[in-house]
Order: sequence, then structure tokens, then C-alpha cells
Amino acid sequence: MMNVNKYTKGYFMPPTVDMSWTQKEYVDKAPTWCSVDLRDGNQSLIIPMSLEEKIEFYKRLVEIGFKEIEVGFPAASETEFEFLRTLVEQDLIPDDVTVQVLTQAREHIIKRTFEALKGVKNAIVHVYNSTSVAQRQQVFRKSKEEIKQIAIDGAKLLKDLTKQAGANYRFEYSPESFTGTEPEFALEVCNAVLDVWQPTSDRKAIINLPATVQMSMPHVYASQIAYISQNLKYRENVVLSLHPHNDRGTGVADSEMGLLAGADRIEGTLFGNGERTGNADIITIAMNMFALGVDPKLDFSNMPEIIEMYERVTRMHVYERQPYAGKLVFAAFSGSHQDAIAKGMKWREENDEPHWTVPYLLIDPQDVGRQYDADVIRINSQSGKGGVAYVMEQKYGLNMPKKMREDFGYCVKGVSDHKHKELMPEEIYQIFQDNYVNVEEPYKLIDFVLNKQADGTFKGNVHLMKHGHEVVVETQGNGRFDAASNAIQKEFGIKYDNLIYSEHAMEIGATSRAMAYVGITAENGKTYWGAGMDTDIITASIKALISAVNRMD
Repeated sequence: MMNVNKYTKGYFMPPTVDMSWTQKEYVDKAPTWCSVDLRDGNQSLIIPMSLEEKIEFYKRLVEIGFKEIEVGFPAASETEFEFLRTLVEQDLIPDDVTVQVLTQAREHIIKRTFEALKGVKNAIVHVYNSTSVAQRQQVFRKSKEEIKQIAIDGAKLLKDLTKQAGANYRFEYSPESFTGTEPEFALEVCNAVLDVWQPTSDRKAIINLPATVQMSMPHVYASQIAYISQNLKYRENVVLSLHPHNDRGTGVADSEMGLLAGADRIEGTLFGNGERTGNADIITIAMNMFALGVDPKLDFSNMPEIIEMYERVTRMHVYERQPYAGKLVFAAFSGSHQDAIAKGMKWREENDEPHWTVPYLLIDPQDVGRQYDADVIRINSQSGKGGVAYVMEQKYGLNMPKKMREDFGYCVKGVSDHKHKELMPEEIYQIFQDNYVNVEEPYKLIDFVLNKQADGTFKGNVHLMKHGHEVVVETQGNGRFDAASNAIQKEFGIKYDNLIYSEHAMEIGATSRAMAYVGITAENGKTYWGAGMDTDIITASIKALISAVNRMD
């Protein structure tokens, strides 16, 4: 049985709380992005990536535009060590990309890390130690002063080894389990580390505040960030970084609010992969900015390819409803949604609208490599006439009359409901062909000869087939179509009125086909629809009329 009494707050509010950051409307510029897919993400996989898979993933991160990439924990294993060495030896690190390595604040681990860095031009050495109350009491059993000294000693060793190597590496420090640490103590430790490093404008230090375990609502985490940002020493020479996890499901919110509160940098992973419930989802954070007209400085225009690579090398799955990336995030099955989207798309075309305002779609799916006809309007038993008509028009160029769309929509819904499945565009088109186009039973048009008379009317013969037997009917009318309609009603004893007609060309060229649509209202008051396709528009129209007659009860 669930026992709520065993739980209490594990976080601490800062001694002073400044909520002025909440007045900012949105993140108005891209932060520095650091992908930790190859370290934090990789260590969370059931089967970690092979060397070849990590190299492929790394190359994709570079293509997307990441300028800082955490490549591993070189002292943790030979595989991690070998990966960094491979990047160096195969000259895979562009001059504008900085690789980041992670190390605990322990002497032998730091020294092993520096062995892996030989030959690296631009690097960030990220050192950490745990500072939370729980870690101090239960794991390390050390006082605050002892915990702070571990951080100071690690910072000094980084500085000394970098000098010995003749390198210009940048430094990063994380008070791990920051969210369970008293903010004033976390500030004290961070400032002690900065006193060792003495950051300058041309060699800034990174202070990273991880939500190692999420313990609070996002505004509390952001308040902690604001407190640290406002009280850090050397603030103008410090890059304040965030590394939110997702235990409470608010990794994205923590990141966005943290940026509003003063942070400059985000560490996260593609699709939020990471231990337990994962890391901050960089794609979602970046695309949220993009949707507000802010350039995130990362390129996700080929999302399907990124997903294919990610799923293949990590053996993970991108959830169908994953923001911006999932297979169904742009899909509209609901009839009212489909109708609004279809009308919005048409309005956009007609008005040459420069900004994206289509109902129900936050961004243009094409901006992330998705297609309208395959990804947006999806048809099942919940769909309506608007969605079905949109698919038919976009995919096959069929522009049915408004009332016919409703009739065909119910037909498609019935098929989908009966089969209990989503229908693909080609299946919908086949339903249209089978049920509406050139329907030839029980009546079929064979030929017609109708000539214009001196009085402007048309007179002649219509050659029909009725239940397998041919018949030639003499007829006349105001036009060829009217004459054919009179012949059908006369010969077959059928009555209808309120005839609705429209047509359009299907293709351009000498062999172009015409599509005609006809609706007729029978004596029972019900309207029946048919369609006719032919290279001759009059023939197509008569075929459409016969199709409608054949669909009468």
C-alpha cells in the first residue's frame, strides 16, 4: 500500500528568492548546447554503443551543429578511453568543436583523463563531486568542509595538469546532486573552485548545476539557479550551465525556466535519453524556441534521418508522441481537427501568409522533414469529410463538391470502422474508385451521338447497357448532358431532380483526363453521388451521372 507519510521535501529554497526572472516571456536567444548523448546517454543503454556506433552518432551531432560534445568518461573503461583516442587519431574533431570529458574529483581518475586528452586542441575537462545532504551523510560521511576540499583539490589538479600539458583546456565544475544541496553551500563550493581557476574573459569557466535527481517544481529549481547566478564570483567570466534530469517529467521546463533565471548553457541529450527517466530533451527545448521564431542554432530539418540513426545505434525507440519527432505528433485523426487544418492550409496558400498560423499545428511539419499527405491528415473511423477530401486533393488532385465530400467521408469511415484500422491514401483512393467512379452496374454507357439542332437543342441516340442487354434510346435535350439524362430517366423509369454537377481536369497535356462529379436527388429525398473519368469531358459527365444512378437504392 502506498504510504505518503514516508516522503518529504528533499530540496532547499535559497536564502533569498528573486522571482524577477518570471517577468521574461520566453527564451530569446540560443544557449550554448552541449550534447551528453555519448556519455550520459550511452551509459543508460541496455547495450552501450560500439566504437563504430559512437563515431557515427558523434558525426551526426557535429552535422546538427553542436559545438560542445561530451565524448565520455575516459577513465571509466578502455572503450571510453579508446573512443576519445580514435577521435584524435582520425582527426575527427573540427576546429570549431570542443570535446568534453568527465572525471570525478579523484587524483588517479583525473590523471588518466589527461592521458586520453593528448593531442586534443579544444577540450573542456568536467570535474565533479557530490555535495548534497544525503550524499554527505550516507555515502561519503564527510563534513561540509571536507566535501568542499575535495572540490578544491580537484580544481587545483586540473589547473596543474593543464599547465604541465601546455594546453589551454577549459574547466567545468559540477556540485553533483545540486538539487539536494543547500543553495548557499553549493554557492560556497562553486566560488571556492572559481577562486582556484581565476577565470578570465578569454578563458571562461563553466559552473554546471545539475538536477541529478529532480526534487522540486521547475520554478523552485529556477529560483535556485537565479540565486547562484546572482551571487557567483567572476560572474562575467563564468558560463552558468544546467544539466536537468527528468525524474518528475519536467526536464524541459526546468531547462527553459533555468535559462530565464540566468543560465547560459544546457547539457542534455537527443530525445531526452538518459538514466532512469532520462535527461533534458535538447530537441524539444530547441524546437520550442524555433516555434517562437528564435533560432536555436541547431539543425533538425532532417528529423526522420536523425531518428533512424538514433534508433539503430542506441536500440532505443522514439515514442510516437515525442514532441516534434514522434511519428504521430503532426497526425490529425479527428474530423474537426482535419477540417480546420485543411482550411488553414488553403487560407495560407490564398493569402500568401508569411507566418505559420495553421490551426492545431505548432510548426510546419516540413521544417523537420515531414510531409503533409503522409504525416498530417491520417484517416480512420474518427476522421471527417475535411480530412478525407484533403488527402484526395493533395495526393490525387480530386476536388469533390462540398456535399459529395460528406457522402464520401461517411463511406470511408464505414470501411475504416469495419476493418478497425487506419486507411492509407492509396486505400482511400481505391475506395473512391470502387464506389463512385465509372460505376457500370446495372447500367453502363456504351456510346452516344447527339447533334446540335437549329433551335440550339441536341438530339440523337444514347447507346446503353441495362442488366447485360444493350439498348439504344432516342433522346433530346438542352445540351448533350441534358439529353443523356433524359434518355436514362425515360428508358429506366427513374426520376430525380436537383442535379448538381462539377468537373475539373486531372492532368495537363494532350491525353489529359477529366473528372466529373454528379449528384442527383431521388424521389425519396436522398442525394446520390457519382463520378466519371474520361478523356472527354461530356463522356466523363454522363458516366458520372450513370454512376450516381447506379448508386441509388
